[in-house]
Order: sequence, then structure tokens, then C-alpha cells
Amino acid sequence: MLSLLAAAAHQPIYWVDLGLKNYLFKIGSFELRWYSLAYLAGIVLGYWQLTRMNRAPGAPMGQRHADDLFFYCTLGVILGGRLGYATFYAPELWTHPSELVALWNGGMSFHGGLIGTVAAIAWVAWRGQLSFLRVCDYIAVCVPFGLLFGRLANFVNGELWGRVAGPDVPWAMIFPGAGDLPRHPSQLYEALLEGVVLGAVLLLVFWKTRARWRPGLLVGLFTLGYGLSRFVVEWFREPDQQLQEFALRTGLSMGQWLCIPMILLGLFFMVRALLRPPLGSAAPAPV
Repeated sequence: MLSLLAAAAHQPIYWVDLGLKNYLFKIGSFELRWYSLAYLAGIVLGYWQLTRMNRAPGAPMGQRHADDLFFYCTLGVILGGRLGYATFYAPELWTHPSELVALWNGGMSFHGGLIGTVAAIAWVAWRGQLSFLRVCDYIAVCVPFGLLFGRLANFVNGELWGRVAGPDVPWAMIFPGAGDLPRHPSQLYEALLEGVVLGAVLLLVFWKTRARWRPGLLVGLFTLGYGLSRFVVEWFREPDQQLQEFALRTGLSMGQWLCIPMILLGLFFMVRALLRPPLGSAAPAPV
């Protein structure tokens, strides 16, 4: 009897039994998808947080600059994310323009979205004669909101599942289209590390320390934290089908290779910021 109860307790979770749908509501052929709402929620909360930080001493921009960043960073995330996905993960999309612009079919790259966001920040900083690095510091604190909601939307959609899990993982799930073996819910791992943990660390460092007075420290912390989080989670995440051979051949997934320069760049900016004196002769003491 005890052995039967133990076996029942270790039954995998079936994703379909959770009753999740990839849309909030549906009217005719129109669906309001959670993935779209995730982007919207991340952008709106990021804008709200940026506005709060702008009211604190030491802000490198005015509210009108924050408004411009809200618009251009939204474009950068969407365009960069899609083009980055086509470049890094699905090059065949470049030969099918109609599929390349079909954002509703899914397929976004964080690294591409990051490049698009940096380009947007550079444009707004250049136009407004702002410090590019300090603006990046402030934007970096807001990014985990979008990461959190985006990964939760991936889970609700039942996509980007993890690798096959062992019998010692009681929360392993069987996802539709992923075979009959239980897998790691790696989307939730990413939501926790990239969204909750990294976001909490950045908010704590911004509001409770003097990091804002050290240009590059916050963006370095974000870049390092995201790179490490994603590198770790990639061990549990199933590589995209078209890149599985690449992962086997190189020993690391495409996501991990893209994280290595992020980790090094984050370390560089953090060391650089800590070795330099804080801004202003009346600036607070070093962190």
C-alpha cells in the first residue's frame, strides 16, 4: 500500500489538466492573447517604475525623455526581438518575409530585444544630449518586469518547455507536443530567476544603496545577473529543434553562447563603475 501511495505521489503533472488557455478572451476570430498582454504589462510597469525613479535625486533625464523612451524602447523590443529570433534561432524566416512579420505566431529573442532596446536608448540619449550609460542604468532596473510576464506567458502557452526531468523532480510536467516524458517547467525557472530574483536585487540596490551615482553599475549588475540566470536555466531548457544539433556539437546551447559575452560585459561595467569615483563632489560615499 505504501509503495502504491508513493508511486501516486510521484505522478507527473499534466499541463493540460491545469486548464490554461493562451488567450484571455475570444470574439469571433479575434483572440486577446496572454503573450500580448505580457508585453503590455511589462512595458507599462516598466514605465511606471521609470517615472518613480525619475522623481528621486540624481535622475539623468526628464519626464519627457521617459515618455520618448517608452515609445522607442517598445519598438526596439518588438522589432529587435523578432529580428533577433530570425537571426539567431530561425534563419529560414529571412527567406519568408510574410512569416517574418507574423509576430502572432510567436518567436522572440531576448538578446535581439536587448539590442533593439539599446539602439532605442542611444537614439533618445543622443537627441536629448543625455548620458547614455546613466539612462541604461535606469532602464535596466525596469526590464525584469517584462521578463517575468513574458516567461509566465510562455508557460501559459505551453511552449519553450524544459528538458526531460528525472524521477526526483516532483513538479515535472508533461507538455502537449513534447512527448510522453515529464519535463522541467523551465519557463517558471526563468520567471523566478530573471524576473523575481533579478528584479528584486536591482530594485533593492537602486533604492537602498548609492548605485545610481555610479554610471554603469546598475546596467552591469543587470547584464551579469541575466547572463548568469539564463546560462543556468539553459541546462534545464530544451534547445529549439533546429538548434539541437548545434548544442550537441558545441556542448552549449545557442542561448548559453549568447550569455557568455553578456556575463563578461556585465563584469566589465561593474568593475569599471566601482573603480571610478561617484558622480559629483557632493555625491554620497561609495557603495
